Amino acid sequence: MDDNLRKRLAATETVFEETLKQLVDPDVLGDQKRYRDASTKHAELKAVVDTYRRYVVAESEIAEAAELMEAEKDPEMVAYLRDTISSRTEELGALESELRLLLIPKDPDDDKGVIIEIRSAAGGDEAALWAADLYRMYERFVERSGWSTEPINITPTDGGGIKEATFAVKGRGVYARFKYEAGPHRVQRVPKTESQGRIHTSMGTVAVLPEVEAVEVELLDSDLIVETMRSQGPGGQSVNTTDSAVRLTHKPTGIVVSCQDEKSQLQNKLKAMRVLRARLYQIQMAEQMGERASVRKSQVGSGVRAEKIRTYNFKENRVTDHRIGLTVHSLAAILDGDLEQLHEALIADDMAQRLAEEG
Repeated sequence: MDDNLRKRLAATETVFEETLKQLVDPDVLGDQKRYRDASTKHAELKAVVDTYRRYVVAESEIAEAAELMEAEKDPEMVAYLRDTISSRTEELGALESELRLLLIPKDPDDDKGVIIEIRSAAGGDEAALWAADLYRMYERFVERSGWSTEPINITPTDGGGIKEATFAVKGRGVYARFKYEAGPHRVQRVPKTESQGRIHTSMGTVAVLPEVEAVEVELLDSDLIVETMRSQGPGGQSVNTTDSAVRLTHKPTGIVVSCQDEKSQLQNKLKAMRVLRARLYQIQMAEQMGERASVRKSQVGSGVRAEKIRTYNFKENRVTDHRIGLTVHSLAAILDGDLEQLHEALIADDMAQRLAEEG
């Protein structure tokens, strides 16, 4: 292990010990926010420190065995000590690799819930049907993961498709998985309305926004234009007879958010505010991090067929993730929410790239 890595680990252990002291400090115990922050920090560092301490123990055992070998005359004991040094040295290599991965900075949003926005893009009515399929795929994925879904704004079409759908997903570690779903999703299949059996290509776009608390993004009443209207369903038919739908316009950015799923105007406004906060949070992160400029726009793209993160080909029973060049032949399972194989490969690729950047 090089000196730089050892210094980082020693500093991490020091911070870990400090969080332990905070967790029993009466002043911290009496402050809910400070206690929560200390608990979160403690949990984040525990895996690193535990692994580092195992590394130190293995190092100590190697040094001790090497020292004993110098004075040992018994061949059997020498062989035992040699085996100990060999096995512990192998263990050191594995632990060092694990430590380098554990020290990669974690995305601060990974543990948050998300707000998902699905929109039909290129492809007309077939794109709307595809957007509905994506919505069902994510509903199943959420069920499989033990999370919960909360519809915010769903705009259906006459043919059973979805023009756009906005919904929240709640649970621990939701963003850590859903962030890999952001971008244009292309489908290649024969539409039910196609009499000649020709394959059509359609697109649906997915934006993934970490949901934030009100304290994280301040919304001023003076910056908002609040409009109410009657909720609409397919074909322009009214969903209800009251002006319960809400449209918010954020004047400084021009962002517009609508919500009509609830019968209460207040509930619709509160949901729209959550979406607006999530979008503004992305802008704040882009400004802070520079290279992530226009995060949501880059996730969605323009919705044209040439841009895609993933292709779903029904004829070949194939799903291809273009970011890592992975193809699997289990289309039905993936559309039923079984995204584990794709996500594990994407996470491994992401970790490998970040590890290379860390040097």
